[in-house]
Amino acid sequence: MSDISLHNRLRTLGLTGAASGLDDLVALASTKRWGPTQILEHVADIEERERSRRGLERRFSRSRLGRFKTIADYDWNWPTKIDRPLVESGVGLQFLGAARNVVLVAPQGLGKTMIAQNIAHQAIVAGHSVLFTTAAQMLLDLGAQESSRALERRLRHYAKQSLLVLDEVGYLAFDNRNADLLFQVVSRRYERKSLVLTTNLAFKDWPSIFPNATCATALIDRIIHHADVISIEGKSYRLREAETAAAVSKAETKNKPKK
Repeated sequence: MSDISLHNRLRTLGLTGAASGLDDLVALASTKRWGPTQILEHVADIEERERSRRGLERRFSRSRLGRFKTIADYDWNWPTKIDRPLVESGVGLQFLGAARNVVLVAPQGLGKTMIAQNIAHQAIVAGHSVLFTTAAQMLLDLGAQESSRALERRLRHYAKQSLLVLDEVGYLAFDNRNADLLFQVVSRRYERKSLVLTTNLAFKDWPSIFPNATCATALIDRIIHHADVISIEGKSYRLREAETAAAVSKAETKNKPKK
């Protein structure tokens, strides 16, 4: 049998790792004079690594996480208030096993989205299904469903993820329909699956997000009942960076030789 034929048969059987490295596998087995059991054990090792790699790639692709800064880049000294051990506990996924939530409350520019992204990344690496989205994007998706069956399918999609990360709750006000949709997602995950949520508003100000919704109190109760609430206070990183850039530009202009 030719190597090409064996290569194709391995691929057909789903042994893509062994197929891709067939020449190296044959050479290694010959050099080390492996017996049948050793060859099969090596093939099993190759396939386990390959499937683990493909699974990781699929989870990253489906998560919609995108690019982000790692938690190692976080400036812990900048916020005037932050519970670092609680943040590190969240990034360490200690809340996931108990189906607890993590809620990051902070004004714009203090890194709450960055922290949420790092939690999502760690969950993906640990083998969990993760979906990262903004509250507005999720509600736009749910509101666009044209039938009750299609809506039910999308609600199940958001409910089944091992970890759902909802970013930017509070930046836009929601009407009764959107408030009800958010309540449905949170209720379906309540005490079953974990939720990470970022918001720029304290919970006492949440009625302003849902000005006419009767479910606002029940929604907050379900989110914070089993939750680590992390409040971050201070000035915006982005404002600091803008001020620094402006100062550098001013200094360069001042020191620039006149023609």
